[in-house]
Amino acid sequence: MGGSGGGDPGRARRGPFRPGQLIPTRARLEARVLARIFRIADILAIAAFAVTVTVESHPVAAALWAITTLIGLRALGGYAFPRKQTLARHLGEVALALGAGLLAAAVALVPPGNVDTVTVWTLLVAAGALAALHGVWWSVIARGRSQGRLTPNIVVVGATANAERLIDAAMRTGEVNVLGVFDDRLDRAPENIMGVPVLGDTTALLDHRIMPYVDRVVIAVQSTAQSRVRQLVEKLGVLPNPLNLFIDVGGPADDDAAVARIAAGGENELSGTSASARHAWLKRAQDLVVTLAGLLVAGPVMLIVAVAVKLDSPGPIFFRQRRHGFNNEEILVWKFRSMRHEMADAQAARQISANDDRVTKVGKFIRKTSLDELPQLFNVLRGEMSIVGPRPHAIGMKTGGVESAKLVAEYAHRHRMKPGLTGWAAIKGSRGPVDTPESVRLRVALDVEYIERQSFWLDLYVIVMTIPCLLGDRSAVR
Repeated sequence: MGGSGGGDPGRARRGPFRPGQLIPTRARLEARVLARIFRIADILAIAAFAVTVTVESHPVAAALWAITTLIGLRALGGYAFPRKQTLARHLGEVALALGAGLLAAAVALVPPGNVDTVTVWTLLVAAGALAALHGVWWSVIARGRSQGRLTPNIVVVGATANAERLIDAAMRTGEVNVLGVFDDRLDRAPENIMGVPVLGDTTALLDHRIMPYVDRVVIAVQSTAQSRVRQLVEKLGVLPNPLNLFIDVGGPADDDAAVARIAAGGENELSGTSASARHAWLKRAQDLVVTLAGLLVAGPVMLIVAVAVKLDSPGPIFFRQRRHGFNNEEILVWKFRSMRHEMADAQAARQISANDDRVTKVGKFIRKTSLDELPQLFNVLRGEMSIVGPRPHAIGMKTGGVESAKLVAEYAHRHRMKPGLTGWAAIKGSRGPVDTPESVRLRVALDVEYIERQSFWLDLYVIVMTIPCLLGDRSAVR
């Protein structure tokens, strides 16, 4: 186990993995998804050049060049983008694939009368263009990794020899960033393990400010300590972050493979809700399409509401409130102001009630029709929210004088997905304030049910049902 190292003390506290900028987990991308996009772009570019050569009456040469180049790029790892691969090495592999493609085309052009200058130059330009594209692809991946957008962040529970194995594997492979270690036996724990700082005990982990940037919590106690693992899962299961177990079996190659699976979300997952990259991209695309359409339709209405709010009472048009987002990230949610400015309650210490004296005349109407929520379309555009998801609650919101998050053990589970403009709970009748312990439990239960069932079609159903549910509900206090 490592102790404190020399060199820059600030660097020692931050650890060897800490990226220059911490990126919220909602903004994390997967290199393999980008690689698929790059491959599709390559196929389109190769097809365009092949058509050009075919038009010049060399269909066989075009087909051989295109097929051989694509097979070569795939076989030589042109879309693998290993973490420690240099640009020169990547372009070298690409050059081999391009060379094989040109050689295949040359075979078709060898018979007398088949060779012409235009075809040769077209294929050479195509090869140069593809090499340039791969220079761009490599740069995008390298920049994303340097910014922390492509490498998952984890924290480790257990300052053990097992944790040291995990960190050693992470250093070899570069598959994950290990931001810190937590251990309940701080009196026996070192200041750091191989440079990764020990940040506190598991109680500190639950509310640590670094957690919105953590993709996974990895338990690294000895795999034989089953009772200890169960205790940790029970305690840490309240977190929105997925939990994984690192098993100390095998040698360095097995450790490297386990870390790669943890990075991909497939290694001994103990809790949390896994969402594939495909589902995440599909949901984001759905959000953008619906939001842009919504802004186009609701733009004039938003302008009228803004003018009405300004004329109705003194104060700003918008009300901004810090709320919990994905993985407990703090986000600034926008609404049209519906209360008197001097009586605004950013912490939601007092929830809305019927005939609330804080609400303005215009505020009553826009709250009743939910028009006050329309500015949250901009939160969706920024990627902080989705169209459909658990409604974001104010940080520190209270129910009956007690912080709402403390009334339900699974409260943070609703943060395993981006908050939504509307949601499953909303169309099932759980709208407005959660002013009793029972209403908090119902809201959380419905939110968790949605997270477990979430799909493209369920989201469409919620979107379609939102308007009739709002118009048909005259009893909910909003």
